Amino acid sequence: MQMVRQVIVFDAADLHAESAFWAGMLGGHVFEDDDWHSVIDAAGEWRIGVQLAPNHVPPDWPHGTTLQQVHLDLHVNDPRAAHEEAIALGARLLRPAPDLDAAEGHQVYADPAGHPFCIGWGQPSRETLAAYVADRLGQTEPGQGTQCR
Repeated sequence: MQMVRQVIVFDAADLHAESAFWAGMLGGHVFEDDDWHSVIDAAGEWRIGVQLAPNHVPPDWPHGTTLQQVHLDLHVNDPRAAHEEAIALGARLLRPAPDLDAAEGHQVYADPAGHPFCIGWGQPSRETLAAYVADRLGQTEPGQGTQCR
């Protein structure tokens, strides 16, 4: 199977609030149909889909009895700025980090439809991850392709 794209789709009773929130968080633009909105970034990458679900019931994770359905981890360099932006766009803070000044951490939020997501910081950079993958696959440089041993 050759994957053409991967899109995470959120159900929401309010398409406009949900798609505008994710467009703001991901730096994208909303393209609307009657019961479906697509969030596409400036590079033409389809980032998020939002499907109309009039009877959507948000999970009450992490503290309730309705289990988490899916969540995104958004990795940032400046957790305070990311927090302010998320809140301004309509997020609710569900679980604050013990210390925003810690070298690594995360906070748990809900988007306008109640879907949980995390804003984390201090995780490895893309370069560090690429080097890790290359090392694990036995490559001398990232992007060389896999080599059998």
